Amino acid sequence: MAPVKSTPKAKRPSRYVIDVSAPAGDKILDVAAFEKFLHDRIKVQGRTNNLSDAVVISRDGDKAVIVEVKIDFSKRYLKYLTKKFLKKNNLRDWLRVVSTTKDTYVLRYFNLTNQEEESEDEDEE
Repeated sequence: MAPVKSTPKAKRPSRYVIDVSAPAGDKILDVAAFEKFLHDRIKVQGRTNNLSDAVVISRDGDKAVIVEVKIDFSKRYLKYLTKKFLKKNNLRDWLRVVSTTKDTYVLRYFNLTNQEEESEDEDEE
């Protein structure tokens, strides 16, 4: 019996959302600069500035940055680039990137209030 060859399925477009509403609302993150950073740094087939129609980056006001891809693309790569942007702008100490759903990341503040209370308790002892 001859082996059956499977035809590759067409890749349906994926949509990834990075919610930046908390830091953008506090005016510590520039959403336009973040969008430009992603546009300049995302690699397609090993090359930057090769986005063409395969990757479309847009923003939803100051709430979110939306990345629509029509090729195989790793959500983890977006997290890597987001962390790189935060480090470049010295925001990595206050913000973290958290996945909330299958296709969404949220920038959240570290919970510093609990750590401050614990350090005060240690100082009293």
